[in-house]
Amino acid sequence: MANKNDFLSHEITTEHRDDGTIILGSALPLGPVVESSCEWLENWAEKTPDNVFLGERDGDGWRELTYAEALADVKSLAAGLLANGISYGDRVVILSGPSISHALLMMASQYIGAVGVPLAEQYALIPEARGRLAYCVNKTEPKLVYAEDGAQFADALAMHIFDNLKKFVGKNAGDGQKLLSDVACEPNADLDSVHQKVGPETLAKILFTSGSTSDPKGVPQTQRMMCVNQAQYLATLPILGKKRHVMLDWLPWNHVFAGNSNFNMLLSNGGALYLDDGKPAGPLAARTIENMRTHPSTLCFDVPVAHAVQEKALREDPEIRKKYFETLDIFFYAGASLPADVWKSIEEMSIEVTGEKPMMMSSWGMTETAPAALIYHEMGAETGMIGVPVPELEAKLIPLEDNRYELRVRGPNIFTGYYKDPVRSAESFDDEGFFITGDAVRFADPKNLARGLTFDGRIGEDFKLTTGTWVQASTLRLKALPALAGLVQDVIIVGEGKSQVGIVAFAPSGVTLNGDGQAITDPGHLAKVRDALEGLASGATGSSNKLARAIIATEPPHVGDGEITAKGSLNVRVITRRRKDLLDRLYSEDDPAVVQI
Repeated sequence: MANKNDFLSHEITTEHRDDGTIILGSALPLGPVVESSCEWLENWAEKTPDNVFLGERDGDGWRELTYAEALADVKSLAAGLLANGISYGDRVVILSGPSISHALLMMASQYIGAVGVPLAEQYALIPEARGRLAYCVNKTEPKLVYAEDGAQFADALAMHIFDNLKKFVGKNAGDGQKLLSDVACEPNADLDSVHQKVGPETLAKILFTSGSTSDPKGVPQTQRMMCVNQAQYLATLPILGKKRHVMLDWLPWNHVFAGNSNFNMLLSNGGALYLDDGKPAGPLAARTIENMRTHPSTLCFDVPVAHAVQEKALREDPEIRKKYFETLDIFFYAGASLPADVWKSIEEMSIEVTGEKPMMMSSWGMTETAPAALIYHEMGAETGMIGVPVPELEAKLIPLEDNRYELRVRGPNIFTGYYKDPVRSAESFDDEGFFITGDAVRFADPKNLARGLTFDGRIGEDFKLTTGTWVQASTLRLKALPALAGLVQDVIIVGEGKSQVGIVAFAPSGVTLNGDGQAITDPGHLAKVRDALEGLASGATGSSNKLARAIIATEPPHVGDGEITAKGSLNVRVITRRRKDLLDRLYSEDDPAVVQI
């Protein structure tokens, strides 16, 4: 387990402008940056050829691929892509989630400068979501589509958008499909010639945002963006380069957190990435816990909902708890704030096993930032802290009300514009070239700026009550979720143009409750919700931060209609539009489904 001497203190630079704007930067130097991700693979295949790079479940055991094997397979597959007419600049769409075959195809594409386009699995597997799939495919105009299982993805692969494309699958090939294992061929001079064209400006991937307010936006990821970002990680977390790390990861690769940050972190530093075929939800959670037993991680980089599932398992099982904390170097969460009770429990269990608190940290980033832009990299964090800029990135902080700041960023890991979307690209940068993130932050300690920033919600989700006061929706949601844990599955904050802030919640899974077909009416359950909201209200200072009413929907959020984004978060705009009748009920006075305090 790492200790405090393995981590660097925050070192920042500041520029204070007359209008109150602050330009925040890092005083840490940026180390060497490779020109392409393939250099990482070639480097470790030479230095540590027999070390495991990737592992995935194979029956009761694991299939493992060494760095030397991975490089050989990547080069053979890259040669096979060329032989099948796929070359520099062509787009390769991937419909399925993480697997060794997916990784090899992505790396082989990057080896010849082809562009990987990993898409959310639900776009292909859920019929109602295939409009998103068609949009992304038509936008990128690929020459090749890949799915891990030809039978599982047969309906999607039969769509007319794929009629003229090469169709490769990992297994169960159907008509017109070719097994990926049959594509590989002997590397040749043509491969070497195309590979030499790959450099920092080569487009490596197109990652699509969740499309929470409109169609998904394609975010180009250049080799420079990815390679600089890993150098930025290493500059702030030198422990990444001091030992060989292991990570068990379930997160999807169409998302920048796992597809760029986690994957490239292990690849760039010569570590081992084991693919968890479980998920932190339902029956698959048991599979994740089983995988944790066999492959404890030195780096646990995950989202809060997964950490909560893991924390429960660690509390209940002394054996897995001991393995987990004895190997753990960094406990990292992103995507949302870690609930305070989970944070406290992780610290307590670590002290029990090792005698010390673990290095617990977070960062802030977006698909457009590759992703890490701010990172908390010194000991002593608290939940919600997202830290300071990574080296060579500037954060522009524009003052808002109540000591909040609008966050904008500029640096070598920031994208330059959305794919084939000049209008939205132009709208996304200010006249100094800073990317307009739409997020709000505040200083953790205004008297000591080096303590860094805390996330303070999406500016676009804030709204005004009829009193004219602003409601910080994201902040209230983070307070509501732990208070309502077990009583609801998730919530959105509403009330624009109303006199009170309200909650539209979703019923907890696996619990049978009385309802009227649209909302829960169970008196006992609603009484517990009322008690929780009254507890929160005792600390409210006014109407803008008091959750005054709530209604719980019986129908879960719907992926096909866009109520859940590709990132797994709730889409507030779609929910409020699709469930207008429920919002009308929320603000009625005599509805038995409405909780009022």
